[in-house]
Amino acid sequence: MFNEQIRELRQNAGINQAELARALGVTKQSVSNWENDNIMPSVEMLIKIAGYFNVTTDYLLGLSSTHVLLTDGLTEPQISHLQLLIKDLTEK
Repeated sequence: MFNEQIRELRQNAGINQAELARALGVTKQSVSNWENDNIMPSVEMLIKIAGYFNVTTDYLLGLSSTHVLLTDGLTEPQISHLQLLIKDLTEK
């Protein structure tokens, strides 16, 4: 499940494996191994990946099917704006 989640998040972000690896401070081979389900990242790296994509570790591990948008660091007006955007998108 993790391999599918990280590949989908990476592709949706429009970045390649090398770009993700650079952002996380790992090798492209590490990202490739995660996406091919050869290895799992360490707990510390899992947390870093979740932070990079702004999702929960539960989402990455397939324990939650809900894609959570973390709003830490945003102001209340920014959060309200996001909520309106999401509402507009789901009504279409």
